[in-house]
Amino acid sequence: MGIQNIIEAKRQWRAIAARANALPPDYQIVYKEIQKYYYKVGPTDLGDGGLLAGIMDFFEEGAAAGRGVLQLIGNDIAAFCDDLIEDAPTYADIYQDSIRQKHDKAPDAR
Repeated sequence: MGIQNIIEAKRQWRAIAARANALPPDYQIVYKEIQKYYYKVGPTDLGDGGLLAGIMDFFEEGAAAGRGVLQLIGNDIAAFCDDLIEDAPTYADIYQDSIRQKHDKAPDAR
């Protein structure tokens, strides 16, 4: 990743953060929880901004329609997040694959 890509990613990140700060308080709280969740178990392509920008679009539409954030996503934030990344590779997947590979290479302990 070149310096220009890093600068562009940072610009996109700040734009999304500014949009989040303009949302109603309940949306801001849930958005921050989504960010935390994705940082822990999230997709490897989180840095490209597409997923979070899409969530932001969804939240802005819901807020403009006067709906509460939990009306949009349900009561389980983690389940909402998991549904969005169901088919995307995550850091947890990469870690599990590395453990599996180490196990497959290890001699049988008999």
